Amino acid sequence: MSDWLVLATVMAAACAVVLVVTVLSQRRLRDAADGPEPAESPQTPDVLEYMVMMVGVVYAIVLGLAIAGVWEARGAAQDAVRTEAQALHEVTQRAQVYPSDFREKLRTDIDAYVTEVVVDEWPLMIEREELSPRGTELLAAVRTGVAERAPVNELEAQAYQPMLDQVAAAEDARNARAEGAGATLPGIVWFGLIAGAVITVGLIFTMQIGRTFRELLLAGLFSALIAFLLFLVWDFDAPFGRSGSDSADAFRQLFPGISGSD
Repeated sequence: MSDWLVLATVMAAACAVVLVVTVLSQRRLRDAADGPEPAESPQTPDVLEYMVMMVGVVYAIVLGLAIAGVWEARGAAQDAVRTEAQALHEVTQRAQVYPSDFREKLRTDIDAYVTEVVVDEWPLMIEREELSPRGTELLAAVRTGVAERAPVNELEAQAYQPMLDQVAAAEDARNARAEGAGATLPGIVWFGLIAGAVITVGLIFTMQIGRTFRELLLAGLFSALIAFLLFLVWDFDAPFGRSGSDSADAFRQLFPGISGSD
């Protein structure tokens, strides 16, 4: 099921619940009014209106902080991916001053690592929130290949240390990617967000909503907005996305010839 279909389903369900409860509540009041003692339409106390407003404001602040937190975590995760891919690409570029046999060997090792990351490691990272041991071994092979090739001339000597620095940067970025693979928000925060949404939406029923088109429309739009914001937090709570289809684009762009780049 695509994210757009999930979003549409959640928003439609939230609107339907609010509208059904509102209509049933108004029908109950109408049936009571047709009884032997007509029921008067209760008025909403001023203090209740103030409490509803305050609950809405507090929940909006909490929801905004949650959105900002998951957005920042997702940006940091994508920065780590770009740093890792760019560092490995820089290694291949600086290796141009080395002999062709070393360049080919190094390029083969880097392509093998990138292929492992994009094809095999990425789904594992999305589903289990961990990196593959094979990827760690392949990156270690790249580091060993660069470190053990002693420079034999001035050009190679100038490129040697920057290449080691770029490999170290790729390893640091890989570690950052591993740390950012999990969900950003803990379970207690999700409990608060969902409970707050239920309370906030439930409080609109205390405002004596009528059955006019305008009131029903506003109630439905309000509930749909809450559902949309919760979906936004849920989607961004996975720093590399729920499917991971686009989060590895930095590798595909810098290494277009790898397997699985299509």
